[in-house]
Amino acid sequence: MAVPIVHHPAYVAPLPHRRGFPMNKYARVMQWLLERGLAEPTHCHLPEPASRWWLELTHESTYIADICEGTASPEMMRRIGLPLSPELAERASASVGGTVLAGRLALQRGIACNTAGGSHHAATAGGAGYCVFNDVAVACRVLQAMGLAASLLVIDLDVHQGDGTAEIFRGDAAVYTFSMHGEKNFPVRKQPGDRDVGLPDGTGDEAYLSILAEQLDQILGEQRPDLVFYNAGIDPHADDRLGRLALSDSGLARRDDMVIGACAERGLPIACVLGGGYGGDAGVLADRHGLLYLAADRWYRTLA
Repeated sequence: MAVPIVHHPAYVAPLPHRRGFPMNKYARVMQWLLERGLAEPTHCHLPEPASRWWLELTHESTYIADICEGTASPEMMRRIGLPLSPELAERASASVGGTVLAGRLALQRGIACNTAGGSHHAATAGGAGYCVFNDVAVACRVLQAMGLAASLLVIDLDVHQGDGTAEIFRGDAAVYTFSMHGEKNFPVRKQPGDRDVGLPDGTGDEAYLSILAEQLDQILGEQRPDLVFYNAGIDPHADDRLGRLALSDSGLARRDDMVIGACAERGLPIACVLGGGYGGDAGVLADRHGLLYLAADRWYRTLA
């Protein structure tokens, strides 16, 4: 059987295309998975959109109401970078539900993937950087509240620091946050997590993978989480519009294989989310995102 894939139709809701944030890439990712037999329309796992009480485990109730009831201020939406609409609220809630379901499936089957998620700039009181609700953070809290996981590890390899996730879990010993990102990239003001590795502009495959291997060995040698969430952003790619690092397609593939394999070999369940990836050609972005699902499927079949 193929690796469990979580998908919701609202992920590809008709939201405005942004030059920095190509909304149509989500449709192309799903098309890519269907063409390669990694997903089937009748066999994808359909998540339940996040309820208010799920969201309130992480975000302030007033912020949730502003998004869901359409009362957010223009200033708040400028920070997020997307126009407020019912479709945006629906998509954000569905994405959170998808990451919760991916976490539950990973606990049951070892590996699972969401076709959205990775909104790591959303903090307790508001969103930022195209991120509305922090799906990974909410999923951690929901799984803890359900009694399904007590300790969690977040591995965030998006090129931008996971500042919202770090802020949410600061001082929380039950959730360990690791972010490896471009040091000079967004956000300007980083939020300290449990482990942050800032890389210089232009870091390429070999240097990146060497540093990552060392970090994973140390972290997984110290931490024994019940579940790992992996943000597999493709924006460290050399051609990404918002990147500034220099990974190749091969480097991204090796990175994903390294992270998933390190967890699989240690018997740690891992739930993967899409993360960032920016450019004008949604098909190219889908090819890069697809590397995650190929790596997850290979390891899933190895474990089966």
